[in-house]
Amino acid sequence: MNSVATDLAPTGVLRASINLGNPVLAQGTPSEPTGITVDLAREIAGRLGVGVEFLCFDAARKSFEAMTSGAADLCFLAIDPAREAEVAFTAPYVVIEGVYAVPQDSPLTTVTSVDSPGVRIGVKQGSAYDLYLTRTLQHATVVRGTDGTDAFRAESLEAAAGIRQPITAFVDANPDVRLIEERFMQIQQAVGTTKDRQPETVQFLRDLIEELKTNGFVAESLKRAGQSDATVAP
Repeated sequence: MNSVATDLAPTGVLRASINLGNPVLAQGTPSEPTGITVDLAREIAGRLGVGVEFLCFDAARKSFEAMTSGAADLCFLAIDPAREAEVAFTAPYVVIEGVYAVPQDSPLTTVTSVDSPGVRIGVKQGSAYDLYLTRTLQHATVVRGTDGTDAFRAESLEAAAGIRQPITAFVDANPDVRLIEERFMQIQQAVGTTKDRQPETVQFLRDLIEELKTNGFVAESLKRAGQSDATVAP
């Protein structure tokens, strides 16, 4: 295990990149983060016998950049082909859904109808759903902002894309918008590290995540964080 600890935490402390911009994965403040990703980082560090340091960001893109630049050893991101070029991922530990919000009087009622000419969709720049929609939309266009709902409001867009939980909260707080219940994507959240790590280091992470899904650790952590409607990955 020592060689894995040396490889994964070369400074002697496991530096974990935490995305506070995704409320399913992390809550709290940069000085006191909480949530499933924080619990996983602590557990990984504990197994390696090293300390843990949290580098907190407000967007997945920044969390990704912290790791690829060498500032962090570990990240918690959605699996995406655009990221897999630089990140060695475990299997997913939790599955989140991407959904749309539209104005109440919008003719759009299905995921398919949103992908139409002239439809502009607000997304959080660099998020998993930004990458996915950029790659898969045939007719609609993506408008990037600090948040999908902010861009939706600021530019009077036809739709806002996001994670089901915060998008549902946005709809609940704004009577002039409604949710399209059907998901447009399933977001698979996984643990990742850089591709230059040793094969046994990546295997250690993959085996540990499987163990923590099976023994109830992931489900318990999500429940403590008030995120029991997020699904533990099979």
